[in-house]
Amino acid sequence: MTRTHMIVLPGGGYAAHAQHEAEPIADWLSGLGIQASVFRYPLNVRHPAPLVALRAEIRRRRASGADNIGLIGFSAGGHLAGLAALAPGAEPADAVQFAVLGYAITSMETETYRPSRLILLGEDASSEARRSTSLDKLVTPQSPPFFVWHTAEDIYVPPEHSYRFAAALAANGVPHALHVFAHGPHSLGLAEGAGDTAVWTTLAASWLREHVRT
Repeated sequence: MTRTHMIVLPGGGYAAHAQHEAEPIADWLSGLGIQASVFRYPLNVRHPAPLVALRAEIRRRRASGADNIGLIGFSAGGHLAGLAALAPGAEPADAVQFAVLGYAITSMETETYRPSRLILLGEDASSEARRSTSLDKLVTPQSPPFFVWHTAEDIYVPPEHSYRFAAALAANGVPHALHVFAHGPHSLGLAEGAGDTAVWTTLAASWLREHVRT
């Protein structure tokens, strides 16, 4: 039997785990009939430690009977979700079938949200290290589908991150949805009471129906 499980990756700049992007997201997914769990990946460690840990969690969920694995991540958690879905070197058991990214850090080549880059790569990261951890540089025609959302007013992780990533998805013919809402700060989570931006959950729920198998 095919069964979907989604792993929730809260943000926090690779230095903390934002609570409102953890269990509340898993509860929302459960309300959609999707099995979900929160994974609190290692913090304040260098790449690839968070990715190695997440891949182990994916293998664990697959061994427990889920053969359709989706990820949903926010900010730094979105970056990690993207790495797990895109980075080379994954075993078949590590495979990610689809991912949802909320206001994600996608590029380590920009100077925006530098603190996460310093944690992951250090002060003197090489251009190759920065490139190999930038999601837009990892996309191939074989990449899984993505749902991406952001706000135009995000000053911590500017929407440029999502635009760069979506452009790479489009250039490689990867199925995706991109929604950039006019208003709202960084770290909105479910965005309840955030005006038009709150509709992201409705849009994502519709998109997920195409990718969730039970």
